[in-house]
Amino acid sequence: MADCMLLIEDEALLGAEIKRHYARAGWEVTLAATLADAERELFAGNLEPLVVLADMNLPDGNSLEFLERVRQRGIPGEWIILTGYGTIADSVRGLRLGAVDFLEKPCELQRLDMIVAGAARGARAQRRLQDEHSQQHRRYSVSAFMGQSAAAATVRDMLARLAGVPISTLLISGETGTGKGLAARILHHSGQRQRGPIVEINCAALPRELLESELFGHEAGAFTGAKGRRRGLIEQAHGGTLFLDEIGEMPLDLQAKLLKVIEDRRLRRLGAGEEVAVDLQIIAASNQDLRARIQEKSFREDLYHRLSVFTLALPTLRQRPEDLRVLVPALLDEFNAVASKTVRMVHEATWSLMESYPWPGNVRELRNAVERCVLLSDSEVFPSHWLGLHAHDTAIASQAERRQFTAGVVVIPLDGSVSIEQAERKLLAAALEKCNGNATAAARLLGSTRETMRYRIQKHGLTLKESSTNEAAPEA
Repeated sequence: MADCMLLIEDEALLGAEIKRHYARAGWEVTLAATLADAERELFAGNLEPLVVLADMNLPDGNSLEFLERVRQRGIPGEWIILTGYGTIADSVRGLRLGAVDFLEKPCELQRLDMIVAGAARGARAQRRLQDEHSQQHRRYSVSAFMGQSAAAATVRDMLARLAGVPISTLLISGETGTGKGLAARILHHSGQRQRGPIVEINCAALPRELLESELFGHEAGAFTGAKGRRRGLIEQAHGGTLFLDEIGEMPLDLQAKLLKVIEDRRLRRLGAGEEVAVDLQIIAASNQDLRARIQEKSFREDLYHRLSVFTLALPTLRQRPEDLRVLVPALLDEFNAVASKTVRMVHEATWSLMESYPWPGNVRELRNAVERCVLLSDSEVFPSHWLGLHAHDTAIASQAERRQFTAGVVVIPLDGSVSIEQAERKLLAAALEKCNGNATAAARLLGSTRETMRYRIQKHGLTLKESSTNEAAPEA
């Protein structure tokens, strides 16, 4: 697709020459002879030029005033102003409004080509950043915290409220895997600092000395190996969000330095003599009980109160098992796309298994389990045997089977997870359970002989109770 240029020029011959020149170079050039024509193209026609090449003075107005209106509308693109009699004041105003350059006519085409090429590179970079920002905003909208439960709805409502207010600090609590990182990204990309960066760090992943340098930065020679100045993560998050995961693992002396940054909005790099002003919001997260850590003297109470101006507690997955019916299909869609699979069918027995499992790793564990099942699948049926919940499956199954045996019912799933041999063993075990381990009674129950029953019991390694010698087995 050709790059788009808007050319605003009232001199017909000059406009035609410039349009022809850049059309030969591969540009898609739209020529406007007046500001009214340019306004229709930009405002009504939704033209998105990469570069705007505009004459300074047009019959119906001044291009700088038009540029100001365009910037207020948020229309992207780099502007180059051409004029036959410009002033220094005009140049200063044009640069202040974001014009790339201010050139006097006549301008050599070779020089104009260089300036247009540079403006195009800058505009492409801006467009990439804008597209990335739009994608992140869509990906991390409030609805990204999925679930149909009341607990999930409460979290979404709280996220929407917090995203609409200017947050200075916030604390997110919850077990490992409940989505604390997701909540932090939602708050950033849906909040008032979405145009700024989001910088994330896990405080438990770095030793104390490295964590201090990463957070606060350093000057050249501040310590052995510090060869140059480095901006810390707090500085890098200026204008945006700093997400401190596992804040409970931060050493006490660094907690004091972090508290000072929050209070003063200033920091001092390691080895520096002057402080640097910073403007950011800080979101901290922990899977620990920070109040208990305060009692243990391993977390500062003043930092806790400063961080917990707003507090968001995330529910565990076992507290909202009904949300599995929303989360699993979404994960299936994601991993089907990655692995080029078509896993769609989840049997009710599999849903029961997943809904009864406690998921100690919460959504992170669920995500890993679903990914494994999709990657190892060979049909459209969700292969529950790859979930890795065997120990729990056995305990749940034994409880369910005892209830089924008492009722004289045996349930065998037809989803490919049970072979013929396993089905036969399950039927024999059910009969023996029903008959208290008596092979003769079990054979009678299944319409078989005692000898056949004993053979199959021995084949499958089941236990039985010897019947009385006077009890006769029925003939096959």
